[in-house]
Amino acid sequence: MEDASTIYDAAFWSFAGAILLLLVLSAFFSGSETALTAASRGKLKAQADKGSKGAERALVITEDNERLIGSVLLGNNLVNILATSLATALFTRAFGEGGVALATLVMTLLVLIFAEVLPKTYAITNAETAAGLVSAPIKIVITVFAPVVTAVRAFVRLVLRLFGIRTDPEANVLAVREEIAGALNLGHSEGVVEKEDRDRILGALDLGDRTVEEIMLHRSRIEMINAADAPEDILAQCLESNHTRLPVYADDPENITGVIHAKDLLRYIHKLSIGSGRTPDAAMRDFNLSDVAMAPYFVPETTTLDEQMRQFLRMRSHFALVVDEYGSLQGLITLEDILEEIVGEITDEFDPAADLQVRRGEDGQFLVDGAMTIRDLNRAMDWTLPDIEANTVAGLVIHEAQTIPTTGQVFSFHGFRFEVVARKDNRLTRLKIRPL
Repeated sequence: MEDASTIYDAAFWSFAGAILLLLVLSAFFSGSETALTAASRGKLKAQADKGSKGAERALVITEDNERLIGSVLLGNNLVNILATSLATALFTRAFGEGGVALATLVMTLLVLIFAEVLPKTYAITNAETAAGLVSAPIKIVITVFAPVVTAVRAFVRLVLRLFGIRTDPEANVLAVREEIAGALNLGHSEGVVEKEDRDRILGALDLGDRTVEEIMLHRSRIEMINAADAPEDILAQCLESNHTRLPVYADDPENITGVIHAKDLLRYIHKLSIGSGRTPDAAMRDFNLSDVAMAPYFVPETTTLDEQMRQFLRMRSHFALVVDEYGSLQGLITLEDILEEIVGEITDEFDPAADLQVRRGEDGQFLVDGAMTIRDLNRAMDWTLPDIEANTVAGLVIHEAQTIPTTGQVFSFHGFRFEVVARKDNRLTRLKIRPL
């Protein structure tokens, strides 16, 4: 073994200084990787809008995470391997053959504490701030390592393709909605986000994935006006109805010829009687339903709620009739129906004080209207019943039972107990549900 004066010479301290510098660079790369991957792009965008150049650079850098991570990992591995090699040479010189094990132990502790845990902890705690600070040097690193990283990316994709795996460059963009939904659900489970706030935001996010068929009022429940009825009966029906718009049919309820708005009807009656000075009987004799009915607006049942809302706003209309691919009437949808998917049930003074669609019985079970949509039930009760195979609660029971159940039958699936309470013809009108 060499004496101390020979070991601790200028070369020794040069090696020690180089190792220290490499550890600092390793900490920089580790912290940068964590900061840039953990930083919220939404928060970075907000900071960039306020004039932060660092946040603006970080946004540009994180647009291509594969290139970012490849460059940072390349730099991090280079400095770690070089630092370990220098440490091994240094300790071998000082302690002989035993220096290899000692160098491994010391470098492991130094890298773990000062080059991994410490910088990553800071980066996670202050992700957006750290991302802005490191964005400038990391941009230079990405530019310098670009040729090597490009070659590595091509090789990696080739290897993955051999195993049938294809990378999707748009996956990060498409995952934003899932990320928001996951954050909201996590926040709600931790008590940070209120259920109503979560439901409103998720409802707005889901509009593009849901169709009018899922929320429309089924044709069996549509209130219509028969064009052949007497004017007095039509007027009485409009006055007694809870709706301001009613479809008009001729001969067959499938044959919708128009839509009457209560306000248009009121103007028309006023014009025929008060405006002309004639008696009500004389005015009714001149009543012509086609003069007041608007042309019906039909939409396909596969239209997404997002697109239908845009159509309503563009056409300044609130009411549409839904048809299937054969042109047969399936139901109707209003702008209010779509808004209710976001804000929840909307009622006014003209809505009937109808039975609540979900009521808790004395036995602890929930009495549910069979026509209630599964989505509404999930939102009301914070349940997770699947709505892929059926839209309504009754439809879910029929789908799972593979038959139309009779009154009193009980089923258990998806973690719930379903009991058929009432049935009308082939429709399940009331069910009792309780979690198992």
